[in-house]
Amino acid sequence: MADDLREGRIVIVGASLAGLRAAETLREEGFTGSLTVVGDELRPPYDRPPLSKQVLLGQAVADATELPMRRDPDAHWRLGVPATGLDPLGKRVMLADGDSLPFDRLLIATGTRARPWPNAEEAALDGVFTLRTWDDAGRLAEQRAAGPQRVLVIGGGFTGSEIASACRERGLEVTVTERGPAPLVGALGGTLSKLAAGMQRAHGVDLRCGVTVTALCGDGNGRFTGGDLSDGSHVAADVCVVALGAVRNVEWLQDAGLAAGPRGIACDGGCRAFDMYGIVTDDVFVAGDVSRFPHPLFEYQLLSLEHWGNAVAQAEVAAHNMVNPGPLRRPHLALPTFWSSQFGLNIKSVGVPTFSDQIVLAQGSLEARRLAVVYGYRGRVTAAVTVNMAKSLEYYQHLIETAAPFPPAPGAADRTLAAELPLPSDVPDPKGLSHGPLVALTGHLPDRRLTMVRPG
Repeated sequence: MADDLREGRIVIVGASLAGLRAAETLREEGFTGSLTVVGDELRPPYDRPPLSKQVLLGQAVADATELPMRRDPDAHWRLGVPATGLDPLGKRVMLADGDSLPFDRLLIATGTRARPWPNAEEAALDGVFTLRTWDDAGRLAEQRAAGPQRVLVIGGGFTGSEIASACRERGLEVTVTERGPAPLVGALGGTLSKLAAGMQRAHGVDLRCGVTVTALCGDGNGRFTGGDLSDGSHVAADVCVVALGAVRNVEWLQDAGLAAGPRGIACDGGCRAFDMYGIVTDDVFVAGDVSRFPHPLFEYQLLSLEHWGNAVAQAEVAAHNMVNPGPLRRPHLALPTFWSSQFGLNIKSVGVPTFSDQIVLAQGSLEARRLAVVYGYRGRVTAAVTVNMAKSLEYYQHLIETAAPFPPAPGAADRTLAAELPLPSDVPDPKGLSHGPLVALTGHLPDRRLTMVRPG
C-alpha cells in the first residue's frame, strides 16, 4: 500500500510557497511518480511578504524575491496556465489552454489574490494599484520612485499599514482610510489598534477612520487624481493602493462538488478536502491560504490563515499524508503565528486574537511602545501579541498550547506579570471593517450551502 502511494500521478494546482514546499516534501518522502505543478503566473514561486516591505522601501527589487528550492522536486511546471475546472470522478484538472491533467492525487494550493476595487472603470485608472503579485510590487515601486505628491491607501489592515509605513520612510505624504475605528483593529482588537493609530499619526500619516472611499477620481485622460470620501471630503493624490484584503482562489472549483466558498476550501486535520456535504475525500488535499481546517485548541472550528509559516507547515503535512497510509498520517496542528514590521514596531502574534473576550496587558505599556498583550476566551489563554518584545512570545505560546487559565499566572521572561484587571478584547465584527483578520475562525460547517436531499 505504501509503495503504491509513492507512485502514480500527483498534480499540484498553485505554484505558490505551499505548492513548492509540498513538491519538495513529496520527493523527500520517497514519491517517485509523475509530479506536475500548475501556476497562473509565468514566474516560478516567489516570496510575497517582502513585496510590501523591502521592495517598496527600495531595499530589494522584485526579481530578488524568488523562493530558493531546498531540493529539485523533479516536477513538470505548467506556468502561466490557470486551472479552470476539476472533474473529481474522472480525476482530471482542466486548464485554460484547453488541456487537462489526469491525477491519482491532487493538492490544491491556489492561495489568495488581492480584493480589487469594486468599480472596474475606476480601478483601471493609471495610478491605482493592488499589492499581491510580483508585477504589482514592481509597478508600485516604480511609482514610488517617481516621487508622487501623495499616496492614498484604502484599508488599514496589515498590508495597508505596511505600505503606509514604507511610504513615510521614503518621505512620501500618505493618507490611510479605514472603515473601522482604527487600523489593525480587526486583527488585534481595540487596545493595540489604539497604539497602531497613534504610531501612524506620530509618523505623519493622515489617518481617516470611520470613513469609506466612495469614488476614485480621474483627470479625464485616465489618470488617477484623488478619492471622494463618505464624510464629504476629497483627498487629492497621485497614487492609490487598494488594500481591502484577500479573495480566495476557489472559483475554478465551482462545479467540483467540494466544500469551497468565499472563506476557502474546508479540509480535515490531515488536509483532505471535504465535499459539499461534509464527506472527506481520499485523493484531494488542500494547503496554504486557500484552506480552512479544524484546530482542537479553538473548539474545532475551521481556521482560515493567511501566513507564510502556516503555508509551509500545512504543505509538508499534506505532502506526507498524500504518500503515506492512514495509520502513518499526521495532523496539522501548528499554532497560528504572524508578524509585521511597521513604523518602528515589530509586531508578533501567536494563537487567534479574534477568538477572545478579554485581554490583559501582561508586560510593558502602550506609552513605552514595548508590551505583551494576552488574550483569553472563557477563562482560557487563546492568543498573545507582542510589540518590540518578541522574546516573550515563546512563553505565551506554551500557555496557549497547554490551555492555561486566563488571566495567566506570573512568570514572563523579563518581569512579573502586571497586576492589571482584564479588559474587553474589543474585537469588532469584520463586516464593519475595510480589512479582515489574517487569522479567522469560520465556524464548524464545511460549506455554507445547505442542500436538502429528498428520496424519490
